[in-house]
Amino acid sequence: MKKLGLLAVVITALGFLAVADVSAQGRGMGEGGGGWGPGTPYGRMYNPQTVEVLGGEVVSMDRMTPGKGMKYGLHAMVKTEKETISVHLGPGWYLENQDMGIIKVGDKIEVKGSRVTFEGKPALIAAEVRKGDQVLTLRDANGIPAWSGWRRR
Repeated sequence: MKKLGLLAVVITALGFLAVADVSAQGRGMGEGGGGWGPGTPYGRMYNPQTVEVLGGEVVSMDRMTPGKGMKYGLHAMVKTEKETISVHLGPGWYLENQDMGIIKVGDKIEVKGSRVTFEGKPALIAAEVRKGDQVLTLRDANGIPAWSGWRRR
C-alpha cells in the first residue's frame, strides 16, 4: 500500500513538471521564441547577404505579429534621408526585458539589419540598434537571434 502511495506522488510530481514545461514554452521562452526563431518561416527571411546600415529618426513604434501563430513583436518606422522604412526589432517579451529599454518616438537611431520585402513593402529585420552610446544586439552575423538561447550557439 505504501508503494502505491509513493507511486501516486511520483506520477503527480511528473505531471506538474510536464505542465510547467509546456507553460514556459507557451510564454515564448522556448525554442523559437513564439515563432521568432531562426528556423521559422519568418526567421528564414533574414539574409546576411542583404545587410545594410541606416540611420534616422523613429516616427512610430508599434506592436506587430508578422505571421500566423507568432507572438507579438515590436517594430519602428524610421525616417531616413531617403525613405521611411519599417524596422522589425524582435519579440516583445525579449525587447521589453532589455537594459536599453524600448526605443521611443523621436529617438535618433542607427540600425544594422537585413533588407527584406515584407507584405510587399521594404523592411529591415534588425540585427543591431545603436541609440547614442548604447547598443542593442538582436542577431549575430548569421542572423541567429539573441533570444534563441544557448542551444543555437
